[in-house]
Amino acid sequence: MATIRKQAIISGLLMYTGFAIGAFNIFFFTKSLKDVFGLTRAFMDYGQSMFAIGSLGMVSVVYKFHPYYKDHLTNKKNDLLTWSLIISLLGFAIVCALGIVFESDFTSQFKLKSPLFVDYYYWVFLFGFGILLFGIFESFSQSINRSVATTFFKEIFIRVLTTIIILLYYFKLINFNTFIYLFASTYLVIAILLIIYLVQQNEIHLNFQFSKVTRRLWRKILSLQSFYYSATIIAVLKDTVDGMLITILLGTPDLGIFALSQYLASLVQAPQRTMLNVSVGVISKAWKDKDLKEINRVYSRSCINMFIMSAFVYGNVVLNTEEAIDVFDIDPQFLQGIEAMIVLGLMRLIDAGTGVNNIVIQTSNRWKFDFYSGLILLALIMPLNYFLIKQYGIIGSAYAQLISFIIYNAIRFEFIRRVFKMQPFNSKTLYSILLAVSAFAIAYFVGTYLNSWAAIFVRGIIFSGLMISGVFACKLTPDAHQLLEKWLPKKDRNTDNGD
Repeated sequence: MATIRKQAIISGLLMYTGFAIGAFNIFFFTKSLKDVFGLTRAFMDYGQSMFAIGSLGMVSVVYKFHPYYKDHLTNKKNDLLTWSLIISLLGFAIVCALGIVFESDFTSQFKLKSPLFVDYYYWVFLFGFGILLFGIFESFSQSINRSVATTFFKEIFIRVLTTIIILLYYFKLINFNTFIYLFASTYLVIAILLIIYLVQQNEIHLNFQFSKVTRRLWRKILSLQSFYYSATIIAVLKDTVDGMLITILLGTPDLGIFALSQYLASLVQAPQRTMLNVSVGVISKAWKDKDLKEINRVYSRSCINMFIMSAFVYGNVVLNTEEAIDVFDIDPQFLQGIEAMIVLGLMRLIDAGTGVNNIVIQTSNRWKFDFYSGLILLALIMPLNYFLIKQYGIIGSAYAQLISFIIYNAIRFEFIRRVFKMQPFNSKTLYSILLAVSAFAIAYFVGTYLNSWAAIFVRGIIFSGLMISGVFACKLTPDAHQLLEKWLPKKDRNTDNGD
């Protein structure tokens, strides 16, 4: 757990640094570039979908089978990365060919509400290719416990790159066309940088000969790949279907408002993303070694830790977002997304509270259930999004996701409880919920008597102080005390132990 904790802390710090840079970018988007904010979000949604379809499930294959290759082959003879890369590139080429052949049929859906997306249609292909290339090498990096590097490129460097592009456009050093061309290239840039890093670390060895492991496992890999492929498509669609439908039904301006709501809600998800990144290699190896005790320990710790950290972020975001929009003089139209942000944040909080359940299922011998549960989620989220967006606008999409994810996580929780006899919740979970609700209520009511910066600081200090002190006073998670002991001077630790 110490290795996971160390990597989680480093990755978490990198991730929140990236969020801070992202907040700067969004500030410029909402102040001066409102017309392109929704367009960049549409690029992300459709680029991710192209990656999911084009990758042919090879990202999940790397996660699942890398431990077997690592244990039986040297780095130079390991051919998993080579064949994963070749198959993914062939799959993406097919996606691009279909996108060209059916261009008019596809773009006709956007001409009325999102004409800008039609104008830059082909640049989504480059954006999607960058995501694909980075996704393959990211999966490989995380499998060899290099998650900190991938977090740096994905959470910080790409946002710094985006900042530079925004500033170049803002100060009229480049025109709008060049801005879109450069933005479409951002993922390709970080993919190339990640490859260079892995080469420097002597981790990449392309082997075009079939290894003994591939010859032994290729039938199993192919039989599982179809499920992995479907699961990957489902995983991406559940995260992008809202944006795609809003682009078609409402247009990119509304998507821009929704994108800000999603960005703020995604702050709540950062602890979960960090834990997922650093846990996949550990849990995958534990399944291989049949170490159920270690899996249960990581699963249980992840639930309480991710809920506490996510609740901490969620409370601060909800308490202060409306005041922050006013303080930073952001266009008041973005206030329309506050309710959506609250609902989306709650969905992220519930999802985080279920820990690394997806990693536990995906890396187990019952991995097919990940596909089936994902299918249920997609069957819920797509029609709910369509009908609720048409009826209620962007808030309808937020409620569609909340309802879908509650059902989805309940199903997965019950599956793990029944099949693997793992149940991560206890009285500390209830205490954590009560602590978060109480701290939020106190901070909210005190803040009602203040405004501007005073309200932001006072609410933030009260809520954060109550949450942190409550976690230690109630001993809600052993990781908090272990971190404190590690950071305390040695003399203080000896004194505490003596007491």
